[in-house]
Amino acid sequence: MNWTADNNGAFDYAADTRGFTFAAMLEYHERRWAVRFAEALMPKGANGIHLDADMSRARAENIECELHGTVLRHQEGIMRFLSFVNHANMGSYREAVDNFLGGLTAKPDITAHPLHTTIKYGFGPNFEQPLNDWMGVFGRWGWDEGRHESFAYTEVDETAEIGFGGRGEPWHRKFDRTGLVFVSNGISRDHQEYLTLGGSGFLLGDGRLNYGRENIIETYYTLHVWRGIYPSFGLQHINNPGYNRDRGPVVVPTLRLHLEL
Repeated sequence: MNWTADNNGAFDYAADTRGFTFAAMLEYHERRWAVRFAEALMPKGANGIHLDADMSRARAENIECELHGTVLRHQEGIMRFLSFVNHANMGSYREAVDNFLGGLTAKPDITAHPLHTTIKYGFGPNFEQPLNDWMGVFGRWGWDEGRHESFAYTEVDETAEIGFGGRGEPWHRKFDRTGLVFVSNGISRDHQEYLTLGGSGFLLGDGRLNYGRENIIETYYTLHVWRGIYPSFGLQHINNPGYNRDRGPVVVPTLRLHLEL
């Protein structure tokens, strides 16, 4: 359920408020590798519902390379490398801080700038490795330059993740699923100072910041009850939510239901 467990949190992927965009994508596949490239529209404002159709001003380039290989117990694993470059009307955390310290704004304001185009970029690898016929491990690392405004996905500038997932075959529940993941997220120094001085992003901002990495443990179990009925029970434990040592920890239980008719 956590955004940085199911996606690379540092990948500020092109999307509107609901997570959609318009894009063109090309893919090329060989037996052991693949490459993908996409050109997408960015929102007009941070987490905005309206996309900017002027691609000379706002757009996103994304490229992903994927490799398949057998390195462990004859189990084929996958390694991917992602890179992105966003062009949009994004503010600078350093400029917002300097304007506040210089008395130009009442508080740091990442949106207090004329319409312009800046560039935000980042990259990250991830892997998936089966260990046997019922269990596998996965991991991810991500980084973006952190100088410009978190704009579309979430406020993360660096992330690391490790976890496992499996089926219930050893306890004779082959249609059950379970998983456990640990994620550690961070933000850049400019981003930290901006929030410490009272600035707000589209998700974060409570007037001050006693910085600490946001560390998350999440687990779930999906139970096959009967035919197409699959309830799923989850639990998250979040230390330093919003990167603030003065907050949390937070425990988040979840319950989902999947039905197939």
